[in-house]
Formats: sequence, C-alpha cells, structure tokens
Amino acid sequence: MAISADNTLDARGLNCPMPIIKAKKEMDKLSSGQVLEVLATDPGSAADFKGWTKQTGHTLEEENQKNENGKTVFQFFIRHK
Repeated sequence: MAISADNTLDARGLNCPMPIIKAKKEMDKLSSGQVLEVLATDPGSAADFKGWTKQTGHTLEEENQKNENGKTVFQFFIRHK
C-alpha cells in the first residue's frame, strides 16, 4: 500500500544541513501521525534523515531513489511522532 503524504517538501538542490532544517520547519506544522514527503538530491540526505528521525522520535516510513534527468532524487516519507 502506497503511503499518502500530508505535505511535500522539495529540498532538491539543497545541501546539508538545509534539507533537515527545512524538514524540521515543515514537521512543526504537522500533527501527530501526519506524513511529510521530502525530495532531496544531497547524497548524504539518506544518512541524515535516518539519524534525524531516530533523534527526534519521528518515523522514517519509506525511502526511495529515482532518477530525474540524470540526477538521483531521494524520496523520504516521515511520520510525525
């Protein structure tokens, strides 16, 4: 079953730590149980979001990679604690 996002953050083109900073601001707008989809191109974002969700208590529900115009895009679905 596909995860449905309540909000999407486009962090493509941003480097660490900006995807995490922007994700935190978006998560602050969501209620418990809601899901944020994050799109990022920073290769370090996979490790960053795994660590950040563990630290904050949010849940990394799903992580995907896709190719867009020759660039790898990382897609994360994060459930608010």
